[in-house]
Amino acid sequence: MTALAQLPTSSGEPAAAPIVRRGRYKLLPYLLLLPGAAWLLVFFALPLLQLAAASLYDPSGSLSTGYAMTWAFGNYPDALQAYWPHFVRSFAYSAIALVLALLMGYPLAYAIAQKAGRWKNLLLVAVVAPMFTSFLVRTLAWKTILSDNGWLVGLLRDVHLLGPDGRLLATPVAVVLGLTYNFLPFLVLPLYASLERLDYRLLEAANDLYASPLRAFQKVTLPLSMPGLIAGTLLFFIPATGDYINAELLGTPNQYMIGNVIDSAFLVRLDYPQGAALSFLLMAAILAIVFVYLRKAGTEEVL
Repeated sequence: MTALAQLPTSSGEPAAAPIVRRGRYKLLPYLLLLPGAAWLLVFFALPLLQLAAASLYDPSGSLSTGYAMTWAFGNYPDALQAYWPHFVRSFAYSAIALVLALLMGYPLAYAIAQKAGRWKNLLLVAVVAPMFTSFLVRTLAWKTILSDNGWLVGLLRDVHLLGPDGRLLATPVAVVLGLTYNFLPFLVLPLYASLERLDYRLLEAANDLYASPLRAFQKVTLPLSMPGLIAGTLLFFIPATGDYINAELLGTPNQYMIGNVIDSAFLVRLDYPQGAALSFLLMAAILAIVFVYLRKAGTEEVL
């Protein structure tokens, strides 16, 4: 653990170099991790364990009579059987919103990264600026935009895309639009980070080799932007699936997602075992989808 070097002195005799002690520095990275690890333990791992225990409580209990730990694993199939349509609706809405966000977000990220020039910073601020406003306020703004007496519905009626009694609010369309808008920056920013590093000379080389713009996109731009694309789709899809604000404010009970059911179980019906079981079912489903997606997409640069 020590190192000695022979250094010449003014008298010509070798002198020992200072001893370098490295042992004490080996623990330094772990010591730096302690605050973050303690935070995750106290505010994530322990509550997660408590939630796991709550999911196995006797479902016949209540806050007034108390819940007993009966290892009621039947809470999981019962919750899934009762609310599987909400799971399907949550993943369907999130998938549709993700497709819409990709159709808008990828060209936007590419334009900012490669074509914006001196306007790049301003456009990035425009993408991020809505995040400085409350999520609730932004969703309420969409409720106003999509209202039956709003300008958007009036315009769509004038061009006969909606019937005289047609509406957008309180429909699946409104919920999907709300998800797309609220989570779009989570997709655009990772995409921008990948596309901003794209070497434009590679596209010029593809053009020199007579590749069409579509072919150059398929063979150069898209593969090089995959790390940002994978990260962005995950950052969009995961919170969108568990969201309940958009369905609450822009939809009706017919459009409720699984997040609305979990919210009601904990805060309205006070059915903690069912709410905890639904939470773990949602988490397990998302983890399974993410695992399969990462295996299929390739994650060398992402992970």
